[in-house]
Amino acid sequence: MSVDKTDQIASPESAKGYYSKNVFPSRSGSQSSLNNLLCNFDGDVDSSLNGDLAEFDPFSNDSVNTNPFLSSYHKPLSSKFDNQNAPFTSLSQGDNTYASSQQVFNRVDNQYVSSAQRNSLSSNASSDSSENIDQCTELDSFLKNSQKDVDVDLPPGIGQYDDFHTIDWQRDIARDRMRHRSILKRKNDSFVELVKGTHDAWSGWLCVFFVGIFLGVVAGVIDIGAGWMKDLKEGICPAAPYLNREQCCWSSNDTFFEGFHCLQWKTWPQLLGITNLDNFGSYVISYFMYILTSVFFATLAALLVKTFAPYACGSGIPEIKTILSGFIIRGYLGKWTLIIKSLCMMLAVAAGLSLGKEGPLVHVACCIGNYGKNEAKKREILSAASAAGVSVAFGAPIGGVLFSLEEVSYYFPLKTLWRSFFCALVAAFVLRGINPFGNEHVVMFYVDYTRPWVLFELIPFVLLGVIGGVLGSLFIKANIRFCQHRKVSKLGQYPITEVLAITVITAVIAFPNQYSRMNSSDLIKLLFSQCGFADKSDLCDYIRVYSYNITNISKKLTAIAEAGPGVYRSLWLLILAVIFKFIITVFTFGKKVPAGLFIPSMAMGAIIGRVVGIIMEQIAYNYPNWWFFQDACSRGDNCMTPGLYAMVGAAAVLGGVTRMTVSLVVIMFELTGSVNFIVPLMAAVMASKWVGDALGNKGIYDAHITLNGYPFLDSKEEFTHTTLAADCMRPQRNDPPLVVITQDSMTVDDIDLLLKASSHNGYPVIVSKESQYLVGFVLRKDLSIALSTAKRTTEIYENTKVIFSGGHTVSPGPGPQPLNLRRIVDFAPVTITDQTPMETVIDMFRKLGLRQVLVTHNGRLLGIITKKDVLRHIKQLSNEDPESVLFN
Repeated sequence: MSVDKTDQIASPESAKGYYSKNVFPSRSGSQSSLNNLLCNFDGDVDSSLNGDLAEFDPFSNDSVNTNPFLSSYHKPLSSKFDNQNAPFTSLSQGDNTYASSQQVFNRVDNQYVSSAQRNSLSSNASSDSSENIDQCTELDSFLKNSQKDVDVDLPPGIGQYDDFHTIDWQRDIARDRMRHRSILKRKNDSFVELVKGTHDAWSGWLCVFFVGIFLGVVAGVIDIGAGWMKDLKEGICPAAPYLNREQCCWSSNDTFFEGFHCLQWKTWPQLLGITNLDNFGSYVISYFMYILTSVFFATLAALLVKTFAPYACGSGIPEIKTILSGFIIRGYLGKWTLIIKSLCMMLAVAAGLSLGKEGPLVHVACCIGNYGKNEAKKREILSAASAAGVSVAFGAPIGGVLFSLEEVSYYFPLKTLWRSFFCALVAAFVLRGINPFGNEHVVMFYVDYTRPWVLFELIPFVLLGVIGGVLGSLFIKANIRFCQHRKVSKLGQYPITEVLAITVITAVIAFPNQYSRMNSSDLIKLLFSQCGFADKSDLCDYIRVYSYNITNISKKLTAIAEAGPGVYRSLWLLILAVIFKFIITVFTFGKKVPAGLFIPSMAMGAIIGRVVGIIMEQIAYNYPNWWFFQDACSRGDNCMTPGLYAMVGAAAVLGGVTRMTVSLVVIMFELTGSVNFIVPLMAAVMASKWVGDALGNKGIYDAHITLNGYPFLDSKEEFTHTTLAADCMRPQRNDPPLVVITQDSMTVDDIDLLLKASSHNGYPVIVSKESQYLVGFVLRKDLSIALSTAKRTTEIYENTKVIFSGGHTVSPGPGPQPLNLRRIVDFAPVTITDQTPMETVIDMFRKLGLRQVLVTHNGRLLGIITKKDVLRHIKQLSNEDPESVLFN
């Protein structure tokens, strides 16, 4: 007499015992079964397996028994298997994740399973529909009576993802949803459970709150430290060496203007006894100390990065975008990376290199927000941390939220938007309390232009956008070409030598030019400023116009309009400075030190904008009767603001380099505190975006993602080809057959041979090699843990049959009983037909966060499409190297 296994679990108590013995028999009992039910596993499998293919028609009825796409392990195993990994794990379909095979094939969506398929498959599944209902009821009873905390004491290896693998968004989100429902059910049981439920409800908000506080403190320390190190290149405050120049002069209270010298601050020539700062000896000493301190800071930063945290180099935004899309890079958001990058970005900025600390602050923020075990939920915190990183970098919390949404985040639900806003707000408040920008303004580059812009100025503003798009595109191509050369040449083998060489070149060439010598942030602040009556710098060397009062015998300064010799001299120096900055930034970005592009790009754009602004200003002054100016300008008056042109130019070049639009405009007006000039910024940024996309459709961060081969599917790119799923799936003709598992005809020895002979991390489960109907998908990690646990705790043999589906009977007599592993099978994998357009497949990967889909024809398994296959397919159609995708 045979007994149906489902009859053995009629009650919740018997269910717990049954699953303990037959599914995951272990010392942890039902907890182990439940954990394996709910935990997310990583399994990246490449669909290309080895073997010989015969010529056949996969869509013919004659191919049912001879389909070489499938290879069940009743036959001898192939001696050679592909070791390449690609993303491959099953996707949970809500509460139907663990339904029976008949439930799976009775899905409503006719795109994936036809009515004929359902009728055909019903004969291979359980014939009694009530059995499916009973199994679901038993599952619910089992879940209710299992141990309550599903996240405690996870078996080894469960819930973890391997390095350089992708996460399964849907399984992680479903796991968190089930955990949340479990907490809600127990919320009213006791006061302790009520506290736990309240904590769970507020845990996400508390997390982003503490991330914002910690990030605000770290950003304040970085700003203060970088400012002190930067001034250390010029001199020191002997009375208080820990103060920078500005703070030292504040304490002495003997100067009113930033450009004046104060008695407390001593330059290096003064410390060596040279009092005349204009002689040649003073210049030589200042030059030497500038080079020496620059080399020391840069070399120290490179050594720290190479020794303690190799991931602390670069901007970090390309990798953050890839991580937020679901990729795992172990150690990239670690504690050592946080510490070393925070310290080294101060050193790199102080060294005078053409880079900024604003981009790396996004990486630092994500290191702080790297909290939680659920990878999908963790990425919601990382999105909020990215917003807070831009918030503290520029003092722009709203721009930071938009930056996270537009540029870096892959999954951005409404709740993440709220938390990102809150995290950016907290970080901005904390940074304001530390006040690294001074007491006057909370923003970095505050402007207060007295003259409004006029309509005809939109023409030069759009021209600046065109220049920014061209310059940004040229920069991206030049930088990528140099980085490619670094990868294949010996230059990449000596990162410290490269940093040292670039630093020496930068310092030697930059020092003679006062504008290239200046720190980039100080240069931008100078170029954004509006010349006042008391300004004496060369950039404000205008001929003053006075009006005289004969009665009081007095004169009054009424206008600054005609440029003097200092302005023209500054124009040439600015042109030389932007050429130098462009070239040196091409070689600097990508070195083994923390390096951001926001500030260098803005500096280049501000220089170009200031030059264009001065030219427009002088044309309007000298030719006020032109129809172009006659309605807005009058003779002898200045109707334009060169600082505004610098601001627009900065946004244009930064937009051309990064291809940001909405977030960039918001960041710029938050950065400057000027809301009245949004329209010029919008016009320039839009023009920069259009021109940049026309010359090359990728921004600098996406270009570096492609350069490094990261598996990133850009949601902004359109797929315009007409290929089908059959063109992309593996295996293709002349490819090795797809390795599969049959649901009820394999033994423990067969499974062991399969695991030993192949390195893939997931296997489709089919009904039989004759029918080839798809049942589900099982992960290698699940399978390995289940077998090893069963061998330790139960009496099984090599010839013990392994069952991967329900509805089977066993004999009560002596002999080995079958090992039922149906609980580790995902009976609802995402499935498409071979005729599904690839445009639809790519949208599924992007919007659902998939790592693979199974391809069928009339219900029979034909192949698989992984994320790696999609990326290869896109590259092949773009005439690029398909093997440049990094995934193992």
